[in-house]
Amino acid sequence: MMARAGRIAIGAAATVAGIVMLAPFALQLSTSLMPSGEIAAGRLLPSALHLGHYRAVFSAQYSFPRYLANSLVIAGAAALITVLLGSAAAYALTRVARRYALPVLMIVLVSAMVPQIAAVSPLFLLLRALGLLNTYPGLIIPYIGVNLPLAIWVLYGFFRQLPPELEEAAAIDGAGFGDTIRHVYLPLAAPGVFTTAILVFIFCWNEFLLALTINTADAMRTVTVGIAMFPGQYEMPWGVIFAASVVVTLPLVVLVLVLQRRIVSGLIAGAVKG
Repeated sequence: MMARAGRIAIGAAATVAGIVMLAPFALQLSTSLMPSGEIAAGRLLPSALHLGHYRAVFSAQYSFPRYLANSLVIAGAAALITVLLGSAAAYALTRVARRYALPVLMIVLVSAMVPQIAAVSPLFLLLRALGLLNTYPGLIIPYIGVNLPLAIWVLYGFFRQLPPELEEAAAIDGAGFGDTIRHVYLPLAAPGVFTTAILVFIFCWNEFLLALTINTADAMRTVTVGIAMFPGQYEMPWGVIFAASVVVTLPLVVLVLVLQRRIVSGLIAGAVKG
């Protein structure tokens, strides 16, 4: 009886949590389908579906497709490089420098605790001196630095649970270091690598502060900054802003829903030492 009551309570709590988390997106979608007059009137549901805001988003008035392309290139490159560097660091900490793993991980953790706002001014001055403002590398490099601690910690849990006997067996069979990494470790660590790449991509896609500070030219803005800068002649184009937000958010929601089992299993597998 108690177990059944516990399951009901957990189910009710999960339902309430789901409603609370989905309510903002539902309101965002509903507002994007309203005419401007209904938005100004504060309606919660549109009287009829209005797709004019979505057509306006992709019109010549806005550079929304350019913003999407910038975010895709920057977030994709940052996620790829971060995962490669994080995998190399995690492998080194679990196989080569095991005695130094804990101090290095503590340093990595401390570096991740530095508030992002504290690093904006030094990063801006450094990137300006290097001539990297309003460029793809100028935003990709900081994103790598911000997300590398997460990648190292997550991937360390995966590489730590891979038995070293696999490497020894591969060496006995005549496999070199590169073949061992490519054919033995990477397939086994694929869930962790995939999960880390997805998380880093989402963080980079949603990031606002660094993108606002470093890439100020309209042609180099990411989609989060571009939406915030949508022009309005006499008032804020809330309908267009909400429509653009739906276009940006929906792919991430679908991605997480489709891959949620792999993401969760990947995080759990990396957190439990086998």
